[in-house]
Amino acid sequence: MGNQVEKLTHLNYAEVPTSDPNGFEPDDNGPRIGVSYIFSNDDDDQDENLDRFSSEKNMVNHEEKPFDPGDQLECSIFYREECVYETNTGAETHSAESLLNKCRPGDLLEFLNTGQYPQWAVYVGDFQVVHLHRAEIKNNFLTDVSQGKKGRIVNGLYRYSALPPEVIVRNALDHVGSRDRELYWRNSECFAAWCRFGKREFKIGGEIRIGKQPYRLKLLFSEKKNHVLEFQSLEDVIMEKRRNDQIGKDAVMQELANHLNTTNEIKEDYFAN
Repeated sequence: MGNQVEKLTHLNYAEVPTSDPNGFEPDDNGPRIGVSYIFSNDDDDQDENLDRFSSEKNMVNHEEKPFDPGDQLECSIFYREECVYETNTGAETHSAESLLNKCRPGDLLEFLNTGQYPQWAVYVGDFQVVHLHRAEIKNNFLTDVSQGKKGRIVNGLYRYSALPPEVIVRNALDHVGSRDRELYWRNSECFAAWCRFGKREFKIGGEIRIGKQPYRLKLLFSEKKNHVLEFQSLEDVIMEKRRNDQIGKDAVMQELANHLNTTNEIKEDYFAN
């Protein structure tokens, strides 16, 4: 199989086949919402998708504006029953200059703008970060990469054991200059997370997509209203999570309302029991 991955795209939930909206399917013993699917490579520029993933352009145009924490959708990722990722909506954001006083080599950084995909990077010391940008892994000054966006340290979002700082830095620097067909990651988040945790699940084709979906993405709209989607790989979940980050909480909620044919029946939490 290698890196040959079948590609499917969609623009909203209404175009994606799902299971019974009541959460149950024939011949199944429990709740199951959604299916796994793969989204177009986002990188961090909508017009720079790699040809081997998709020749289609993302037709959704979102206005760029400063990050609004209130528009961020809380979510969690589960592998079977284990939570492997959880959004920290209360995390404070900082200017690039302020981040420089807080970073340590091996830290993961996330730069945010409403209407854009989050840009992840690995801090490697000497005011520099390594990041995937426009289908190339680059080494740039943190202040240049931020482009005026606020950022935050996101070491704790993924609940995997981190590699030693020197290994994280080496992972990042060893791939500087890789581009196009040399890349093993779909976006800046997958690359940065792989550098820190070293898990093959962040790589293209790192997991075989067969059988039932072991990953669940839980979208939390309120204490009692949420929706769960199932996926076959961590890579697929990340692509959907980032798409939600880009379009914002209200847009995701509207998509789901349209998909479920109602504005007030987002599914209850299936992990409550």
